[in-house]
Amino acid sequence: MTRVPSKYLLGESLARVREVLMREWDPIGVQDIPEAADEYDGYVGRVHVMLMSEQASAETIAAYLFDIATNHMGLSNSVRLAELSDHAASTLVAIRPELEIH
Repeated sequence: MTRVPSKYLLGESLARVREVLMREWDPIGVQDIPEAADEYDGYVGRVHVMLMSEQASAETIAAYLFDIATNHMGLSNSVRLAELSDHAASTLVAIRPELEIH
């Protein structure tokens, strides 16, 4: 059996988190702009740690994403933003088993 280096698996795991943030969260609406593919990269690492190392709940991750959007990006507190944060966090928690590195 061939072992895949954990560094590769970590990279794949981070890429999946990045994809979810861009596709499911995307609070500023840039997912269709190729030049903005790295827009949320500053949050990928922290979300990954919350998800994998801390085993954070969807509620905790959603609160973090909502805080980033409102307090760091300066977006208005809205139901839509809360829904985006909740949906992205739920998706992340749902794929957590797929991201676990053995």
